Amino acid sequence: MIHNQYNKLLAQQEELITRPNEINTTFYNGIYERYRYPVLTRHHVPLHWRFDLNEQTNPFFMERLGVNAALNPGAIYHEGKYILVSRTEGLDRKSFFALAESDNGIDQFRFIDAPLIWDDIDPDETNMYDMRLVKHEDGWIYGIYCSEKKDPDAPPHDTSSAVAQAGLVRTRDLRTWTRLPNIATRSPQQRNVVLHPEFVNGQYAFYTRPQDGFISTGSGGGIAFGLCEDITQPVIENETVIDERCYHTVYEAKNGQGPAPIKTSRGWIHIAHGVRNTAAGLRYVLYTFATSLEDPSRIIAKPGGHFIAPYDEERVGDVSNVIFCNGAVVNEQNEVFIYYASSDTRIHVATTTLARLEDYTFNTPSDPLRSLGSAAVRRELIQRNEALLQAQPHSSQRT
Repeated sequence: MIHNQYNKLLAQQEELITRPNEINTTFYNGIYERYRYPVLTRHHVPLHWRFDLNEQTNPFFMERLGVNAALNPGAIYHEGKYILVSRTEGLDRKSFFALAESDNGIDQFRFIDAPLIWDDIDPDETNMYDMRLVKHEDGWIYGIYCSEKKDPDAPPHDTSSAVAQAGLVRTRDLRTWTRLPNIATRSPQQRNVVLHPEFVNGQYAFYTRPQDGFISTGSGGGIAFGLCEDITQPVIENETVIDERCYHTVYEAKNGQGPAPIKTSRGWIHIAHGVRNTAAGLRYVLYTFATSLEDPSRIIAKPGGHFIAPYDEERVGDVSNVIFCNGAVVNEQNEVFIYYASSDTRIHVATTTLARLEDYTFNTPSDPLRSLGSAAVRRELIQRNEALLQAQPHSSQRT
């Protein structure tokens, strides 16, 4: 017999899921819209994924398998639906992947089916998270995720050192997944690996992040580019860093590719994350850059500063002051949906259009990398605007 508490909680959850989302009118930058509510949280996870519903075996209706967070989703626009592959973290710190879908991409996301599984080919893999999804021109949908295991070279007393590599799966229907071997590179640590949507010189192309340590980049770091001939035996022999870390920028400490790049008429637009250290810890933000259509390893535009950063309540969570994105989609109307997690806790959406994203990426000034240079760029903008304001009849602008 189902516990009588179930229907009460189900009604509360249904109210949450069906609540309309709305644009956050307290925020405006002309680049994208933020929304008032997160699109997916731990409270959206179905009750029967968390509770034993049987009144006899769970008389107090306790949550047996709790969920701590829903975050860092891969995203895809598939058969008219907006689908997220959420990193869903249990109370035991183990993350699993789960599908959630919506008809409009901004609200009413529902988890469906059950957590994703595939052949367990790596018994040392302890945790998995942050899947990037891409529909490749070869006809498959690929998912690349961080496959983490305990560092085998760590001393016995060290129970936190880890090794990260790039796990690889593929599917055609988002329900049945085939596990392929991990992507092999020469780097001892490999996270934030993303597949380019098209062949490059007849090969599979990847964005990687060679790194010496699990947390610290060491002598590595930066977004790199590499090619692979056979994705069923994925080996990247050479990684060339195309977007380096840089002192006193938003990507000073670390940076990494977010979702797969978005193709526009002027170039491939990349959404990446940048990390800098502060007195309060690491701060994660997003930034963009564009690479050439003919050569996706060559950067042709890069706006200065961050694209999206934590805002208001987004600053607070399990790991505060963090924005992370590994999922973005474009629909038939060229509307762009950017799915990002705040503070490793919940998932939000920001919306824009291809035209606005392209305008921002190609027409926003680059970072001069020095304070006086930044001041000069801003003075130039002010002077141009003052000339316009003075030419405008009855201008009330005062300087």
